[in-house]
Amino acid sequence: MSIIVFDTEVYRDYFLAAFKDTTSGKVRFFEMYDGHPLDRDGLKRALQSRHTFVSFNGINFDLPVLFTAIQCGDCAKVKAVCDDIIARNKKHWQVIRERKITTFDINHIDLIEVAPGVATSLKLFGGRMHAPKLQDLPIAPDASISPDQREMLRTYCVNDLDTTAMLYHRLAPQIALREQMGGEYGEELRSKSDAQIAESVIGHQLREMSITPTKPVIPPGTAFKYNIPCFVSFRTEQLRNVLDIVRGADFVVADTGSIKMPKELDSLSITIGNSVYRMGIGGLHSSEERQTIIPAEDELLLDIDAASMYPTIILEQGLYPKHLTSKFLSMYKAIVDRRIAAKHSGDKVVADSLKITVNGSFGKLGSKYSFLYSPDLLIQTTLSGQLCLLMLIERIEAGVGRVVSANTDGIVILVKKALYSELLNVVSEWEFETGFTMEETRYRSIHSESVNNYIAVKPSGETKGKGIYADSGLMKNPANTICSKAVKAFLSSGVSIDETIRGCADVREFVTVRTVNGGAEWCGQYVGKTVRWYYTTSNGAPMTYIKNGNKVPKSDGCKPLQNLPDEFPSDVDFDWYIAEAEKMLTNLGVK
Repeated sequence: MSIIVFDTEVYRDYFLAAFKDTTSGKVRFFEMYDGHPLDRDGLKRALQSRHTFVSFNGINFDLPVLFTAIQCGDCAKVKAVCDDIIARNKKHWQVIRERKITTFDINHIDLIEVAPGVATSLKLFGGRMHAPKLQDLPIAPDASISPDQREMLRTYCVNDLDTTAMLYHRLAPQIALREQMGGEYGEELRSKSDAQIAESVIGHQLREMSITPTKPVIPPGTAFKYNIPCFVSFRTEQLRNVLDIVRGADFVVADTGSIKMPKELDSLSITIGNSVYRMGIGGLHSSEERQTIIPAEDELLLDIDAASMYPTIILEQGLYPKHLTSKFLSMYKAIVDRRIAAKHSGDKVVADSLKITVNGSFGKLGSKYSFLYSPDLLIQTTLSGQLCLLMLIERIEAGVGRVVSANTDGIVILVKKALYSELLNVVSEWEFETGFTMEETRYRSIHSESVNNYIAVKPSGETKGKGIYADSGLMKNPANTICSKAVKAFLSSGVSIDETIRGCADVREFVTVRTVNGGAEWCGQYVGKTVRWYYTTSNGAPMTYIKNGNKVPKSDGCKPLQNLPDEFPSDVDFDWYIAEAEKMLTNLGVK
């Protein structure tokens, strides 16, 4: 069997379905236009073959379109289905039901949910993967297609197939894991997100326990109180007052189903030692800016994180969605225990699959569309984590060490080597009270623009970047990657900014990729909705929004690079990138 990527293009007088074998590179087209009827039987036979067909957004778009084309062989009717989905924002199942479209089973994987992020386009994933060519649809969707334009659309469609193939290969480990889990639970999971997988697996387990998963109805305006666990206590008046505020606060369900942070907590600043902390629905975080911490000879810089913080809270406090009964808790505990055992035994496949289930299920606690919806459980879990961290911070700051950063499930501590054993005792006592297990990582230094944007250097010289300093990938748009690489090399090894930047001959390290709402133009020429550029020494100019003529942010002096060149451009503005990297150092508090 082969992996076949496919895509469709739909116009009122032209229909194209394109298929590409990812191994052989062979492309096959099925077309329909005036004087050229669609090979409906051939298309159906192709889709019902034993090959695995891969799409991006195929479930909601391409499959309804293909089914319609096979059923009626009429461009106008296929375009009507297309308009239902795109212009009228109807779901595939609505369109299939309303238009009585005949469907059939296909061995199909849709990448749109497997890929990270929400509402991310295939073009943007192409930019993140450094696809050779970024191209928008070359002809307006409501146009009439001439014979000459058909070849243009074929070329465009094949480029999308190549991007889909790239994305499939990048996601191969995640898909393999989904196949393994699907075999175990008897569910089709290959096209599901982590959160959707969690729902499927937990739903399967609940049905095995004779519990029918049903969505609870929790009206907007419903208020919850946080139940303070008996072990949560503070030693200072400031934090006792914080606890009183938390105890009295109402957590109200918004129209969206989410929980808003009460004003009295949202505006609260908590100062402990030299750091300021804020609470939020997403977790506790500190407020440092432009901070560089380098331990002295007699000091250690430690990052300690709570392993599986939220699952631990749920199990330690015996929390469960009330509509699913306490049986949920025993099932959840079995999953967590099995994951821990698999992790300790080195069974990475099982450990990773169960991690998806555990983490994904927590994400669904705040979704009113899920049978796991339980906003009170969400609040109970996240607030418990924050209060527990504040307990630990308070104790450490009482003469044991200095907490320099905190974020969600961990803290960074500067401690005298002579007090390290005392610190371990404080942490151990806290672990015993709360049920958490902390994991330690040592740093040689940490450089923070903010709590969510920093570079940490380990004793080995290895660097950890977060936020804008994280490595680009499927989760993050490339943005002058060479600059953060130069900064990391300087901080870890003392390599000059100039040496790193001028010594790089890979143009992919110099590009910026971003989505421009409505499309962008450069020097009067249309570029696209997903744009890629570098900064140039010759004829640089800003990109502008087509819809209003405003400048696209940070595009001064840029040059489009929608097609990656075979050779490194001779007009790259190295001085611009060096200056940008030096700005980063300043923002990180490096003097």
